[in-house]
Amino acid sequence: MNYHTLIIGSGLAGITLVRELRKIDKEREITVVTADDGAFYSKPGLSNAFAANKRPEEMVLMTAGRLASDLDIRVMANTVVTEINARQRTIKGSHGVLAYDQLVLAVGASQIPLSLVGEGVKDVLSINSLADYARLRTGLQGKRSVAIIGAGLIGCEFANDLRLGGFDVDVYDQLENPMGRLLPPVAAKRLRNRLEAIGVGFHLETRLESICRDGERQIVVDSQARWRPYDLVISAIGVRPNLALARTATVATGVGIVTDPFLRTSDPHIYALGDCVELDGIFLPYVMPIMKGAMKLATTLCGRPEPVIYPAMPIVLKTPACPTVVSPPPAGRLGHWDIQIAEDGLRALYLDHASGEPTGFVLQDKCTRERVALAAMMPAIRLK
Repeated sequence: MNYHTLIIGSGLAGITLVRELRKIDKEREITVVTADDGAFYSKPGLSNAFAANKRPEEMVLMTAGRLASDLDIRVMANTVVTEINARQRTIKGSHGVLAYDQLVLAVGASQIPLSLVGEGVKDVLSINSLADYARLRTGLQGKRSVAIIGAGLIGCEFANDLRLGGFDVDVYDQLENPMGRLLPPVAAKRLRNRLEAIGVGFHLETRLESICRDGERQIVVDSQARWRPYDLVISAIGVRPNLALARTATVATGVGIVTDPFLRTSDPHIYALGDCVELDGIFLPYVMPIMKGAMKLATTLCGRPEPVIYPAMPIVLKTPACPTVVSPPPAGRLGHWDIQIAEDGLRALYLDHASGEPTGFVLQDKCTRERVALAAMMPAIRLK
């Protein structure tokens, strides 16, 4: 039987799945529907592209036309999908109604809106797509000072990148340390010190209240009524899965689109992949879960169901000022950090209280060369 597999989303998840499907099945009909122009690019590369002076068009790896030709698929670009009729197995969008045998939601995640007041909030930028990056480059022309709200992974990466690009950069967060949710305090402080050494300013343990305007400048005001003016403000407070479309199909949702280990939703003909997925209560908006999931989902869609098994998947922080790799310990596992600081960097292992075995790690500077060896020692993420 020649199935029609319909994929909504042309990002890393959607296109990686297409490539994996084509390795197994050269004949099946595949349609990719996307709200943008369908060009394929590396979203993780957006946060370190400015210092390299990469123009948006230089970041495109393949156009929609090239994808369609090389992978023998149909790409419906600039098509907004508004509804899924799970009973009839159709989707409705700006280009009409389209039927499917298998539907894959690769709809990603969007920036969490800022809960601040003030007329300057509407002008805050978030960078979650190539179009956003193009707006950032345009917005920075002739500007000098930038405030970044959020000292997590993306905030730190953009701070390092824009500072290398010659901008004055301040980072705001309510946490005590940058990357405070992923790194032990010693490693987080080391990251902060290195970023401060290249000129990044930090305003931590700071709650912002509003963003006002003074002519062309945006005024950031905190809960203590302290204020600072900036030419541009960027929000990097995190992302949350896009759920609106899945809800039209009445499939189960929580933090993300809920799937089983086969990436199947509560509807047996609808699957999900990527940053929109919640699997066993886990939300993993990173590259490696997409790559692992795409390989398994492709075999499942081709009639050989294989559950996803996530090995340890280290997260590489793109901050040249302080190269950092973190493999977070499983949620809920009690333990402690065993930290060693040497001339070549920092090495930290999270040791399980019960077994004494390492279940997570952090590496900095030259110690990052050990990430592959250490990852092989870490337990896989158990999925139900």
